[in-house]
Amino acid sequence: MTAPVDVGLDIGGSKILGVAVTADGDVLARERVATALGPDGVARGAAAVVEALRARTGRQVSAPIGVGIPGIVDPRRGTVKHAVNLGLHGEWYPLADLLADRLGVPVVVENDVNAATLGARLVEGVADLVYLGLGTGLAAGVVLDGRLRRGIAGAAGEVGHLPLGGFGVERERCQCGQHGCLELVASGRALERAWPVEEGHAAAAVFAASAAGDARAVAVRDRFAAGVAAGVRVLGLAVDPRLVVLGGGVAQVGEPLLTAVGAALRAQAAESPFLASLDLAARLRLVPPDRPVAALGAARLGRTPR
Repeated sequence: MTAPVDVGLDIGGSKILGVAVTADGDVLARERVATALGPDGVARGAAAVVEALRARTGRQVSAPIGVGIPGIVDPRRGTVKHAVNLGLHGEWYPLADLLADRLGVPVVVENDVNAATLGARLVEGVADLVYLGLGTGLAAGVVLDGRLRRGIAGAAGEVGHLPLGGFGVERERCQCGQHGCLELVASGRALERAWPVEEGHAAAAVFAASAAGDARAVAVRDRFAAGVAAGVRVLGLAVDPRLVVLGGGVAQVGEPLLTAVGAALRAQAAESPFLASLDLAARLRLVPPDRPVAALGAARLGRTPR
């Protein structure tokens, strides 16, 4: 009898990506559809991806199906709210129940950064790891001794909302309501403000321009890298992980991002023997571009202690 597959979904504002994965972590199939916004659109698109994966693999789906989604998530109830890029506003949206009704299989739901963290842990094969998501905002996921740390209020890893001085944004208001948050410096949105482009991605544009010797681009890149390094430093001092994995949309820049953040970490440690001894730059990794870590992590949610 052919073994069933684990299925994980990464639901984002532009696409829903699903993977069918064996118990050993091999990806048998992928399916991607454009996201239709709103409660019905999200559920309909997610169900379509699962059905397509069933058809492509010819296998039964293990229960439960895992879903990673942005917004505020209650994993125990399988609900989500304030996923504004998906058209999910206000009240708790019972995504797990709605999908389970459509598919006839139980569903578990997790925040997308936490799902990506579990995927990064699977890819790297270590039990202590931090995933730093450099997307529109800035947030981290933490795995300690093989277990995902969510926190009492689900706020573990929200380093983007740490107000830190030294970047000149102390008077600027963050979307969270505080002033001077790290996310105002070290996020995709921050790069878009500092280096606006008419098409394409600001991160790719500013790193390309800095590589070509544009002095202003170099300054934007180095300020951004210093902000990311500050987040890495906070996480390193808080939980002392074996690895810090950089992911999210900005991480598609690749090795130049790793080089810039590593250089910033070494510069920040230059006058501190204590920081230098931690060698945080050596712990940095990039998400492999061919590994959809959020979907992979979602596929493992049914095997993860809740």
